[in-house]
Amino acid sequence: MNRVEPRMPAAAYKTFQILAPVPTHWRPASCAEVDCPDYVNGWRVRIEGLDAQMLHAAKTSGRKYSELRVAEGETWLVYEAGQPCFRAAQHRKRIDRPELFLVRDGDHRGNPRGTKARMHAKPEHWVENFAEHQQGLADAHQKG
Repeated sequence: MNRVEPRMPAAAYKTFQILAPVPTHWRPASCAEVDCPDYVNGWRVRIEGLDAQMLHAAKTSGRKYSELRVAEGETWLVYEAGQPCFRAAQHRKRIDRPELFLVRDGDHRGNPRGTKARMHAKPEHWVENFAEHQQGLADAHQKG
């Protein structure tokens, strides 16, 4: 990740976050629920790019496929649309739960003071806190 190196210590910063953590705000979902492109259009896997174990898994996964030989040394397993893809277990869908509106001391380097994060009960309170903080920074900057 590319970041601008901060000029001040982490203790001089505040972090405002809006979060929807995977464990509490997402659930497993099917390929159909997330409009998975492989599910919708089908997909293909080049045999020559697979080791023996992966090739065996691809061929015995229970999914319908055909082999397409394009040229010597180029063969593909072509999977039909409408069946779960190989990443189906990773698909997630947001559940209807409001985001978490947090304010933490520090930045990406940590919270050196170890203060507890503040979770706002309402988004508008988080926005107000953010605006007040920004105004305080602008005022301090203007003073020099």
